[in-house]
Amino acid sequence: MAWPDPSWFIPAAAALMLFAVALFDQRLLNDGDTYWHLAAGGWMLDHGFVPSTDPFSLTRLGAPWRAHEWLSEVVMAQTFRLGGWSGVAILYGAALMTVVALLATELRRWFSGPRLVLALALTLAPMTPNLLARPHVLVLPLLIGWTVILLRARAADRAPPLWAALLMLLWANLHGSFVFGALLLAAFGLEALLAAAPGRRWRVIRDWALFGCASLLCAAITPQGPEGLIFPFKLMGMTSLAGVDEWRPMDFTQLGPFEISLAVVLFVGLFRGAKVPAIRLLLFLGLVHMALQHNRHAMVAAPVAALVLAAPLADALGQDAPKTKPAGAPAWLMVAVAVALLAALRLGLPFHRADGPTTPGAAIDHVPAGLRSAPVLNDYGFGGYLIFRGVRPFVDGRTDLFGDAFMRRYYRIVAPDAAALDQTLRENHIAWTIFPPASPAETLMAARPGWRQIYADQFAVVRVKDR
Repeated sequence: MAWPDPSWFIPAAAALMLFAVALFDQRLLNDGDTYWHLAAGGWMLDHGFVPSTDPFSLTRLGAPWRAHEWLSEVVMAQTFRLGGWSGVAILYGAALMTVVALLATELRRWFSGPRLVLALALTLAPMTPNLLARPHVLVLPLLIGWTVILLRARAADRAPPLWAALLMLLWANLHGSFVFGALLLAAFGLEALLAAAPGRRWRVIRDWALFGCASLLCAAITPQGPEGLIFPFKLMGMTSLAGVDEWRPMDFTQLGPFEISLAVVLFVGLFRGAKVPAIRLLLFLGLVHMALQHNRHAMVAAPVAALVLAAPLADALGQDAPKTKPAGAPAWLMVAVAVALLAALRLGLPFHRADGPTTPGAAIDHVPAGLRSAPVLNDYGFGGYLIFRGVRPFVDGRTDLFGDAFMRRYYRIVAPDAAALDQTLRENHIAWTIFPPASPAETLMAARPGWRQIYADQFAVVRVKDR
C-alpha cells in the first residue's frame, strides 16, 4: 500500500494532539453551564420528551422554557451515564479532533509545510478560550463542513447539493448557531448572483433559493418548530447578556490570541496585496465585528475567516496549490489505533471533578439534606452545579429563561445593593446562601445579622438563616 505524502502527518498530528489535550486537561470542563446541560439531558432521557416548562429553578419553576439545544444535551447526558467525566472528555475530544481534521484537510489545499502549521495555529489559537464542554463545541464540525460545502459550490459555480440541507436539521437541534449558517448561505448566494452572467442569473436565483428553502425547512424541524428559527435572535437581543463574561466585548487590555491572529492576517494580506472578493471581504469584516462585540464569537469567526481567506492569501504569497496525495490505509490505521489507545487510557484512568470556581462540591456536601430543598440565593456561576446536585437555584446560566428584568435585578442584588438584597431575602424566603468568598454579595451577607456561616473554603461560603 502506498504511504501518503509527509504533509499529511501535520494535520494528523495536530488532530491527535488536540484530542489528547481534551482528554487529559480538565480545563475543558471548567464551565458551570456544563452541569445544567447534563442535568437537562438526563431529565429528557428519564422522561422521554423535551420539556416545555422549567423543571429546575427556584424562581422560574414551571415558566415556559424549552431545551433549544436538546440533542446536544441528550448526547452529553448519555455519554456521561456510559463513561462518566472520562466519557464527556472523549466526546468533546472527538469533536475537537474532527474540527482540526476538517480545517487541515481544506487548508492543505492551499498551504503546506510551515505555512500549513502557521495557518492552523492562527486559526485554533483564538478558539481556545471557549473550548468548553458545551453544545457550541459539538457543532463546530458542522460549521466548518457547511462553510467548506458553500466554498466548493462557489468554486464549481453551482449551488450546494440538496443533501447538504440535511446538515441544518442536525445543526438546529444541536445549537442555535445554525442561524449563522443561514447567514453564510445568504452571503455566498449573493456572491453567486453578482458573479453570474446576465443570462444565468435566473438559474442562479432558482438553484440557490431552492437550497435555501430546503435548509430553512430543515432548520424548522425541531421541538420548537418555526419558533426555533427566531429564538437565537431573541437571545442576542437581550440586554442583560452584557453581564455574562462570554457575551462581553473582546478585551484588548492584554495581548491575546485573537489580536495576534488578526494582526498576522492583516499584515500578510496588506503587505502582499491579497485580493479578496468584495462579498468575502465584507464577510470577514462582519466576522471580526462579531468577535469584537462578543468574545464568544471568536470561536465562529476564526475557522470561517481562515477558510474564506485561504485562497486569496495563498495567491498573494505566491504559493502554488500543494500536490498532495490522499491518506492511505496504513495512515488511517495508525490514527485509529492512536485514538483508541488514548480513549482507553482515559477510560482506564477515570477522574472525578475537583472543586473549583464553578464546582462548589465540598460546600454542597456540608449543606444538610433538609436545607438543600429550602430556597437558596446563589452565585450565577454556581447555578449549573446546583441543578446537577438536585438543588433548585435562584439563578443559573439559562439567561433566556430568566429574562432581562430578572437578570438586571439579580445584578443589583449581587452588586451588592443592600436594599435589593434584603428585599430578595425577605420576599423569596431565602433560607441559605452560597457565594464565592471574594464576592461582594458574600461580603454584604457577612455583615447581615442573623446569618450564620456553616461552611467556607477557597471557592464557596455557605450561610444559613438563624431561626
